[in-house]
Amino acid sequence: MTREFAARRAESDDVVSTLSIESQAALRQFSIERTVGYGVDYADAVELRARVLDGQDWRSAATALADACLHRVHVAPHVAGGPTRIAYLRRASALLRMSQMMMLSDTAERRAIFAKAAELYAHAAELARDRERVRIATEQGVLAGWLIPAVGAVASAVVIGGVEGWAMDFDSIGEALAARGIDALMLDAPGQGETRLRHGHHLSPHWRQAYGRAIDFLDESAPGRPIGIIGNSMGGSFAMAVAVDDRRIGACCDNGGIIAPWMVPPSIGTFFSKMVAFCGTEDAGQAVESWKSVTPAADGPNAGYPLLIVQGGADPLVSMELAEALLHQAPTGDKQMVVFSDGQHCVYNHQHDRDALIADWLRARLHGPATAVDPR
Repeated sequence: MTREFAARRAESDDVVSTLSIESQAALRQFSIERTVGYGVDYADAVELRARVLDGQDWRSAATALADACLHRVHVAPHVAGGPTRIAYLRRASALLRMSQMMMLSDTAERRAIFAKAAELYAHAAELARDRERVRIATEQGVLAGWLIPAVGAVASAVVIGGVEGWAMDFDSIGEALAARGIDALMLDAPGQGETRLRHGHHLSPHWRQAYGRAIDFLDESAPGRPIGIIGNSMGGSFAMAVAVDDRRIGACCDNGGIIAPWMVPPSIGTFFSKMVAFCGTEDAGQAVESWKSVTPAADGPNAGYPLLIVQGGADPLVSMELAEALLHQAPTGDKQMVVFSDGQHCVYNHQHDRDALIADWLRARLHGPATAVDPR
């Protein structure tokens, strides 16, 4: 028996130029490293790109690969197949999440795709018994997320994504935290994931109250336990804005945020459109007003919090100049930046090193000696 695959394709300009505008954008925006960083298996990421290069559209290619994974779930051995089912459920979930990445509107189809991805992820969690679904009530609406508990936890942390990658997509960081004794709340914040697509909770100028309830959730679960916050991509901007305002935050990591999210210009195209959709509106001006409330460099009652900025030296979205400006203007004196010289945005191409760096630093700042991390 032979398992057939499209195999890795050369991605020459001549080949890519023949594809649809959406396929070209998908290949450009979602490198293999970024796709793997969102939980897609390496082999699936290679196959996805190959099928798109052969002319299949991004959504149907990713969905077909998810279906192939689900077939493996169904034929797994009844008694000894638990690990197989868990692995393929997570692969299918990641592929379905990837399939909707190029959808700019919150259509019924998109909601159904994301809901199925979440249910597959939940099924894997039930089998593995290593994380649990969380729903947190707020005045603005429900927050959804996943709690990855640590054995003998000594601290807790909130982990958030950005405009595109959300809670399930960054679970590798949550797993790294849990392995180091930190309960990790992988949160779909206002405008993200299930919080938005299932519960209709978008970004508004009142977003800080919702984050406060997420911190309440961790604080009430383990009173007195130190709490950190980690933000990825634009989530880093939110994380810093939360950290400076909430005295319960004992340390903050920004992985790819920017100093002024509201200054992303409409000329950026689809990314700006996704920022507008983040706010549940088609009115760009109204969305910008909501984004203006995200102020990572502002002063606040918790100024002085420990801050780690993780930056990719080859990040095409956040330049070294922008990262250094954020480091310089952050209101705390307890801060450092670690740069991966060839790092992509959010350092997806050094995922394991990135996760270890962040988790080790947070553990040290929340529970161990307050020392700087070794950048080597």
